[in-house]
This record gives sequence, C-alpha cells and structure tokens, in this order.
Amino acid sequence: MQVVGYAAKKARGELALFSFERREPRPRDVVIDIKYCGICHSDIHQVNDEWGGSTFPMVPGHEITGIVSEVGSQVKRFSVGDRVGIGCFVDSCRRCSPCRRGLEQYCVEGATLTYNAVERDGKTRTQGGYSNKIVVNERYVLHIPAKIPLDRAAPLLCAGITLYSPLVHWKAGPRKRVAIIGLGGLGHIGVKLAHSLGAHVTVLSHSLRKQDDAKKMGANEFYSTSDPDTFRKLKGSFDLIINTVSAELDLNRYLELLSLDGTMVIVGLPEKEMPLGAFSLISARRSLAGSVIGGIKETQEMLDYCGKKGIASEIELIPISKVNEAYQRVLKSDVRYRFVIDMKSLEQS
Repeated sequence: MQVVGYAAKKARGELALFSFERREPRPRDVVIDIKYCGICHSDIHQVNDEWGGSTFPMVPGHEITGIVSEVGSQVKRFSVGDRVGIGCFVDSCRRCSPCRRGLEQYCVEGATLTYNAVERDGKTRTQGGYSNKIVVNERYVLHIPAKIPLDRAAPLLCAGITLYSPLVHWKAGPRKRVAIIGLGGLGHIGVKLAHSLGAHVTVLSHSLRKQDDAKKMGANEFYSTSDPDTFRKLKGSFDLIINTVSAELDLNRYLELLSLDGTMVIVGLPEKEMPLGAFSLISARRSLAGSVIGGIKETQEMLDYCGKKGIASEIELIPISKVNEAYQRVLKSDVRYRFVIDMKSLEQS
C-alpha cells in the first residue's frame, strides 16, 4: 500500500516529504486514515539518535488518531468509520507473562514500536504517524470516545497513558499529596488526571511562568525549583512525585521532598544518566521507580476515563510543513502544551 508522510533521512536531519510502502491489510488488520498525530519529545530524541539505534529514513509519530477506512475479513472489534487511535506500539510477542497480563509495554521480547522498529517478521520496518495511513492488527487499536475531539485525543495515546498508569498504580487519590515535576506535554495531563482522581496536586517547575495555567488545570500549589528555598519548604511533603522532564536533575534533592514511604516515579527520559545517593532513599524508606506508557487494556481504560471526565490535551494544531519549526520550539519549551499535526495538510505538501 503506497502512503506518504514526512521522514528524517539521517540523524539530526530535517523532516521532508517521503513516499513509502505499508503492508497490504491481513485478515485481522485495520486500515486507518490518519487525521492527527501528536509530536512527542521522544520523536525528537529518536530523530536525533540521542538514545542510539535509530534507523533511517524514519517517519516518527506514535500519538495517532484517525478513522477506520478498511477492515480485514476477521476483524471483530472495529468497523469502517470508527474513531480510533494508535499509541507507542503496534505488536508484541503475545506469549510472555507481561503480554498475557495485558502489560504489553513490558513484553519480554520487546513490544514492536510504532516507528523505528522491526515487525515480528524480523524484516519489515515500522513507520509512524506523520503519514496519511497506517495498517495495524486490531489487538493494538484503540477506540476514541465520542466526547474527546480527535485532535486533542492524539497526545493521550502517549502522554496521557504515561501519566495515568503510574498515578493509578501508586494509588493517587483523596488524601494523597502528589507532585508533578514539569508542566509540559506530559506534566499538564498529569495535573489534570491527578486532580480528577482527588489528589492534592503540586507542580514543581523551573519558573513561575505557567502558574496560572496549572491552577486552571487543577493544581493546588505551584513552586519554582529555581528558588533554593523551595526544597527547604517542601522537604518531606509528598506521597508521590512524578518526574516528567527530559532534562538531568539532582534526583537526591527531589527525593528528599518525599515523606516516609513516598515514591518518586520517573517517566521522562533524559539523554544522560543521573547520579543517585543511597542516603536520600534510606533516610525515609523512600522508593525510586520508573514507568512506561501502559498496555492496551489500560490505555483504553484511560481513554474511557478521560471521556467521562472531560479530560483532553491542551494543543497547538500545526500543518505538517511546520514540523521542523515545531521541533525547535519543543526544545525551547515554547508550546502550550503539545503540538499536534493536522494531517489534511499533507494534501497540500
């Protein structure tokens, strides 16, 4: 199947128009006309080969929403015309313990990522959502609730589930004090979700510039981490801290903000490793943990929850011709709060 998109031809190269082939649909496959695709910071990391292992040409994008245009003969869960989404992976081994438990994101063999990966046949490279169509097995396709606009739903497929999963796993709710580090594409959804779950929500950001926005999204408190007094005031304050930023932080300073038995969860992916001292953990039986997206069942649960609660991403909609400019603005934190590409603009490219 011939499709068109935007691809990086080399590491750190600009994205440009690119035609490529997708597989013809199999009996269990769904063909999706992509309407919108969010820009995730991990797209930039991979285009720049900052984590290593990037292959080119690369069509990024794993925050995909669109409309089903064709279904295979054995598809049962979807029909032509359905509003659907694709997240960070499009397959998994389906046999290992995590897969059988609905935790495909932790597949022992490695989930097949939506782009910059190889399908289970060992040879077909995956390409992402900066394109007009995608073909995916129905097991890895999600229903988008009618109450969420397709453009504002797109970032939920990565940013939304990245925050929902740890908030639910570590039981954020009434009488829980939750801090979100960073109010960007991930953090702003974390604030909305944590508030909706009934937690007392604090935002920790490098400046007070976004304080008013955070309060409107449900934050109870907002502190600047550039102020040294912040760490003295908030020592031992939180049951749960979720670190959404991709920059290197002094983890030990932030761990000391946790109360007895508190947990800090890392969901942001910095380019370099961060040092960790034992004392900041053992002095209050604190935990340092990590979390990555969610399985298909939990992601659908998150979407349904957001539909009921009226939660969606705050976005800036752009034509695909502006993608390179958007990448530079993301690096400058110049977006409130997630770029989403309008794929109808591909027709004018």
